[in-house]
Amino acid sequence: MGSATHRVAILVYDGAKLLDVAGPAEVFAEANGLGADYKIVLVSPTGTDVTSSNGIRIAVDAAATTAPAPDTFLVVGADLYPRTPVPRELIEAVRTLAVRAARVGSICTGAFILGAAGLLDGKRATTHWKVAHELAARCRASRVEPDAIYVRDGTTYTSAGVTAGIDLALALVEEDHGPDLTRDVARALVVYLQRSGGQSQFSAPLQGPPPRSPALRKLTDLITANPGGKYSLGELAKHLNVSPRHLTRLFHDELSTTPARYVEMIRFGMAKALLDQGHTATRTASLAGFPNYESMRRVFVRQLSISPAAYQRRFSTARRANAG
Repeated sequence: MGSATHRVAILVYDGAKLLDVAGPAEVFAEANGLGADYKIVLVSPTGTDVTSSNGIRIAVDAAATTAPAPDTFLVVGADLYPRTPVPRELIEAVRTLAVRAARVGSICTGAFILGAAGLLDGKRATTHWKVAHELAARCRASRVEPDAIYVRDGTTYTSAGVTAGIDLALALVEEDHGPDLTRDVARALVVYLQRSGGQSQFSAPLQGPPPRSPALRKLTDLITANPGGKYSLGELAKHLNVSPRHLTRLFHDELSTTPARYVEMIRFGMAKALLDQGHTATRTASLAGFPNYESMRRVFVRQLSISPAAYQRRFSTARRANAG
């Protein structure tokens, strides 16, 4: 990138998530203190100040039509646009800035605005896992990856919910300045060095709604708190004082799975977290509650088409990077 100023334009609008703005902005600002030269410009469609989703006012530097050409252009998210159509003024603002930018990205549901502007056509993309299905429905020419922290497709970047914007900003800084400066930025902000883009954005218990019945929720909380427990169908049924058949029906009706598969997915989610933290595969299998390494390996291959060791090599985080 050299020593030239790198202009980062962030598009904001009424209802925008403040953390989507502040998280990436802090990454670029922290990088400036370590030798980078980012200039952050807040842009709204008309140049007027906006109010964020939590009521805090955001002062804007320029309108989309008058803002200088950005090197990096980011669109933040909001709760509104997965539920309603994106207004024309936002679509036009995105197109105006994107055509002049070297790279374009979105934070969380900002992907819906990029998609409405046609900027995700023919590209891979992601967004918050709760609304990934809606993005896929709206952007049929895009391949939505609901379980990614962020996705890069050429010069287009999309990221998952809220804090994933920090991961994306760190990735952009690393592209510009390399891993050493980026590691220092992450340490200063006390965040992960950078969660790899393909790393899962959510754990198994968050993939669906919680159980409706208090009794079943109590049981799933028990499994989540202690994945290594003894959870045969009979043992689980005893916890609720119901028959195994009734328990199986509860899991099917409320969670669309079986008790055994639910326990397996909780253990799988914990195993991914432990591998991310740098534990050995054998130790991870034990801590996550798998009977042995081979049983854990089978689950990883079935779920991710890779072994635990391959997962750890691809999706390591700051703990491993800082080990040296």
